[in-house]
Amino acid sequence: MSKRIPALFVSHGAPTLALEPGPTRGFLAQLGSGFDRPKAILSISAHWETPSPALSSATHPETIHDFHGFPEALYAMRYAAPGAPELAARAAQLLTAAGMQANAAAERGLDHGAWVPLMLMYPEADIPVTQLAVQSALGPAHHWRVGEILRPLREEGVLIIGSGSVTHNLREFGRHRYDSPPPSWVSEFNDWLHGALLSSDQSALIDYRALAPHALRNHPTEEHLLPLFAAAGAGTPGSLPQRLHAGYIPTASSAWTPGVSIDAASGGTRILGAGGRQPVRQIVGPRGSGRRCGPCNGLGSDRCCGGRGCSGGYRS
Repeated sequence: MSKRIPALFVSHGAPTLALEPGPTRGFLAQLGSGFDRPKAILSISAHWETPSPALSSATHPETIHDFHGFPEALYAMRYAAPGAPELAARAAQLLTAAGMQANAAAERGLDHGAWVPLMLMYPEADIPVTQLAVQSALGPAHHWRVGEILRPLREEGVLIIGSGSVTHNLREFGRHRYDSPPPSWVSEFNDWLHGALLSSDQSALIDYRALAPHALRNHPTEEHLLPLFAAAGAGTPGSLPQRLHAGYIPTASSAWTPGVSIDAASGGTRILGAGGRQPVRQIVGPRGSGRRCGPCNGLGSDRCCGGRGCSGGYRS
C-alpha cells in the first residue's frame, strides 16, 4: 500500500488566525503531525490571481502582508521558509506537458493565504514552499484539471494545499456579530458542499454556482473557492474525502481532504481534527470591531478576508 502525501483544502480565515487562540488555530497547529513530513509544499492561495497558471520561483520568498487595519503584531510576523524553485519548475513542466501555459514569477512571495496556515502547521519554516496562482476567469473545471495534472507531485513527497474559504461574502458578514450563529444561507450552502464532496459528485461541484443553494451569495466572486477544486483534482481517484475540522467565524467552514490518506502502519484511514457535520463557532479578531476589508493586492476591493473569512480545511 503506497503512502502519499495528502492534498488539503483549508479555509485560511482572517490573518489574525496566526495570533489568536481558538479551535481552528489549534487544529492547524497539529495538522502537520498527522502525516509524513513533506519534502516541499505547493500552496494554491486565493490571494494570487493571474490570467494563466503562474508559480513562484523565488529562492527566499518574502512574507506578504496583503491586508490593512490589523494589529501591528501581524505586520511584524515573517514566515522565512526557503523557496522551492525546483518544485515550481517541476509543476510548470507538468502543466506545460498537459497543454497549459505556465509562467514563473521570480519575485513572488507568500501571501497570507499561504503563510498563515503554514506558520501554524510548520512553525519551524524549514520546508521549501512555492505558490501557485488561481485563475478566477477560468472557473472550477480548469482548477480541477490543474489539480489532476499536479497529482503526481504527491508521489514525489509534495504536500499540495489549496487555501481559500468555504464561504466568502465580506459585505454580508459585516452585518453579523462575531458570536452570531450562521445564517441559513451559509449553513445550507455548507451542507450542500459537504454532501457533494462526500459523494464525489464532480459534475455537481463544478456546476456549484447553478446547483448549490445560495452559491452566489456565499461566493460573489469565485477566487476563494477555486483552491478547493484544485485540491479535489489532486486527490486520489476513487477515494472519498474526509472532513477534518469544522469552524465558524461567523461563516460555515470545514477542513477537508479530497480523497483518503492511508495510514500504512494501521492499514486504515487516518482522520485528523474535530470532524462533524455542524459548524463550530469560533471568534477571530476583536469582538464587535466592525472592521471592514481594505484594498488588497492593489485590487481596491473586498478580496482580502478582512477578518470576516471562515476557517477550516479539507484533505485528500
